[in-house]
Amino acid sequence: MNTGKINVSVENIFPLIKKFLYSDHEIFLRELVSNATDATLKLKHLTNIGESKVEYGNPFIEVKINKDDKTLHIIDQGLGMTAEEVDKYINQVAFSGAEEFLEKYKDSAKDSGIIGHFGLGFYSAFMVAEKVEIITKSHKDEPAAHWTCDGSPEFTLAPSDKTTRGTEIILHVADDSLEFLEEHKISELLTKYNKFMPVPIKFGTKNETVSVGEGETAKTETVVVDNIINNPNPAWTKQPSELTDEDYKNFYKELYPMQFEEPLFHIHLNVDHPFNLTGVLFFPKLTKDLQIQKDKIQLYQNQVFVTDNVEGIVPEFLTMLRGVIDSPDIPLNVSRSYLQADGNVKKISNYITRKVADKLKSLFNQNREDFESKWNDMKIVFEYGMLTDEKFYEKASSFVLYPTTDGKYFTFDELKEVIKDNQVDNNGKTIVLYTSNKDEQHSYIASAENKGYKVVVLDSPLSSHLVQKLEADNSDFTFTRVDADHVDNLIKKEENKISKLNEEEQTALKANLETVVPSTKYNVQLEALDSTDAPFIITQPEFMRRMKEMSQTSGGGMFGMGNFPETYNLIVNTNSKLASTILETNDTDKKSALINQALDLAKLSQGLLKGEELTNFVKRNFENI
Repeated sequence: MNTGKINVSVENIFPLIKKFLYSDHEIFLRELVSNATDATLKLKHLTNIGESKVEYGNPFIEVKINKDDKTLHIIDQGLGMTAEEVDKYINQVAFSGAEEFLEKYKDSAKDSGIIGHFGLGFYSAFMVAEKVEIITKSHKDEPAAHWTCDGSPEFTLAPSDKTTRGTEIILHVADDSLEFLEEHKISELLTKYNKFMPVPIKFGTKNETVSVGEGETAKTETVVVDNIINNPNPAWTKQPSELTDEDYKNFYKELYPMQFEEPLFHIHLNVDHPFNLTGVLFFPKLTKDLQIQKDKIQLYQNQVFVTDNVEGIVPEFLTMLRGVIDSPDIPLNVSRSYLQADGNVKKISNYITRKVADKLKSLFNQNREDFESKWNDMKIVFEYGMLTDEKFYEKASSFVLYPTTDGKYFTFDELKEVIKDNQVDNNGKTIVLYTSNKDEQHSYIASAENKGYKVVVLDSPLSSHLVQKLEADNSDFTFTRVDADHVDNLIKKEENKISKLNEEEQTALKANLETVVPSTKYNVQLEALDSTDAPFIITQPEFMRRMKEMSQTSGGGMFGMGNFPETYNLIVNTNSKLASTILETNDTDKKSALINQALDLAKLSQGLLKGEELTNFVKRNFENI
């Protein structure tokens, strides 16, 4: 039996590993199963190229718990190690066997799926174990070896009577980590980190119902079978041509078993130059709520789960999506837990943006009707993308839609053509009228439509920000919410309407109004409108209202705006019967009541009548029944 000291540069390497090297102790199992996978895939590669004479067979990895002995076992049927290799790869911390293997077979092994890079994964075992054993037999015709270490630099390396190929790692779990001897905990970790590892992973057994016999003698029996917890061949490892829509839907359910709604569509990523990247992204149905739960995209490295925090790899606006990204070219630190700054990451992010934009354009071109039917369920992603990603914004004009209140959908270029001659203000700018809430602004929409104007539906919380950007890039267009300023004041007409009231009557009417209407909140304006228009109309200047909305949606976060005052315009239609009635009423109290009632009705139509004012309004109207 040999004894010796592990070749490390500091005496306290194990406490450092246990406390600081890894951000989360639970990933020890991921690292050890990853090592077992590497050993299996290395053997597969060597048998494929004829350098190993053993039969590869159908190997699997087994994870076992022995509560009585307080041990956790990770067993593989891979290429194993000789005593010399144990000394080389285990006793020299940070020597990566995977890296040496890839270097040696770099031409033939580039697609072998070898995972390891760091040489420290094995030592994560000491985060939860007070002693670790390795019992291993090489695929070569050499004796087996048994290595033992108690967490100090001291180790023993002795012959073993193991006769089968592969490696068994035995963790003697420490008292402060006994949770890792619970079946539910190990099952949870294997499902989280190793669900899609490329080698089958067995953990215990399960009951399975099978059919026996045929015809009238057929019956079902319950049998005990190995419990394989992973899917070694997930959808993203296959070519899109191999998969049907149903396959993608089933994969979505596998990723998100508690998500009952099917995704709108998927995007399959598959690139091998200038970097390797595979994956499948799904567009789920989204609401207008900006507080969307992110961290639904999972990052893998050669089918090993790394993180669900993909910030920096996936463009920010696409973190609202779901799915998987897998790339061996994404650099990670020693614990695989955090991304490092690297040029490849930016390239990958740009590629994903381009791929998503191209796919959306393709979907739009192939079946525009279907694309339009899904628009409201996905538009917030596109609006967010246009605001935060310039490359996406450049491509988005070909498929981003602007629906109108009459149920039609236009790209921005199409919309320009439709309204350019009919909705022009006195400065020659084309006015894009829009609504942010079809129900609340119904009367304004009806008035605009009656005059032959198109009203665009922009009802997401990002609309105010989006119109700012669109205006900046289209200097001859301006956006105005349909209830922000009266339509007839904005859009140029060949003839101005004539008021039924002369100048003296208008002056008197305005004076009567200003004695009742609070000047701190309302700017009274007299306008000659159609007799069918409402007598009192409340609007808010477009700029002030838009700034106020942007302030509210930012919440001091994404766009960070300040607070804006509540100021409104009160448009009084001088051609309405009410305007004449106010002038003709001599009783001061009755005149004030008329004005207050009309003002309350106008406020009610804008959702501005609240609290005590609303209570008094309802009470007053019941009393007058």
